[in-house]
Amino acid sequence: MANYLDTGDTGRAVSAESDGALFAGIFGNAKYVLENGSQFKAEVQSNNIVKISDGDAVMYGRHVRIPANDSALVTINNGHSGTNRIDLIVFRYTKDSTGKETVDLAVIQGEDSTGTAAAPATIDGDILTGAMQADFPLYRVELKGLNIVSVTAMFDVIGNISQITKKNKELAAKLPVYGTTPIIETGANSYKDTSVKFGKTFSKAPVVVISLSGGSQNTKSFGVQVLSTTASSFVVRTVNGNNSSLTIMVNWCAFPKGA
Repeated sequence: MANYLDTGDTGRAVSAESDGALFAGIFGNAKYVLENGSQFKAEVQSNNIVKISDGDAVMYGRHVRIPANDSALVTINNGHSGTNRIDLIVFRYTKDSTGKETVDLAVIQGEDSTGTAAAPATIDGDILTGAMQADFPLYRVELKGLNIVSVTAMFDVIGNISQITKKNKELAAKLPVYGTTPIIETGANSYKDTSVKFGKTFSKAPVVVISLSGGSQNTKSFGVQVLSTTASSFVVRTVNGNNSSLTIMVNWCAFPKGA
């Protein structure tokens, strides 16, 4: 069957594979931590124990979580005097031959080194295409001798839709309102020199005004000349050859490549 209704009452159960594909389409088809809860905050409890707090993650569309007000303890094997080592704390996804799926916190232990330690390899299987195992690296744990000296996050946190909407509105409020400014009032049978300023400084000045508009179908009779340009503004001369005044709007202008 090429296509079918998935989240409808069809008498057929919705599969984990279908839900995973849907979540991957919403959140992205890789591995992310969501903004919920403590976002898997890590705390070193001893030279052998790291506490991972609550949070939610999506790995290839599979939702993984430690519930609110809960946590998990991860055991790091002892380091050795005079050596350095890097371990990785990961969410490890596995699927057995029957199709049963599990995700557990796991530690991938690195090799001892008397010099610069290297992080161990992870399994980057793609669950969406049927991988039987995949790792989601959460933390890089660095040991010097017997001691854990650093625990560094390796994941990206993605915002929810409400946060993205809020940030977009804040960004939009800082941008100039294109399409409404600047307006140039040019009198009948006259010209006007107008400085058009940008909201930021560019590395190269604009080269030409591409498009202006103004007047009505019966009174649109004007010319334009760019007199000068800088990295933050340009001066445009509008020439009105009609017996009535014109309101002219700069629509957009061109910049050199790399500006």
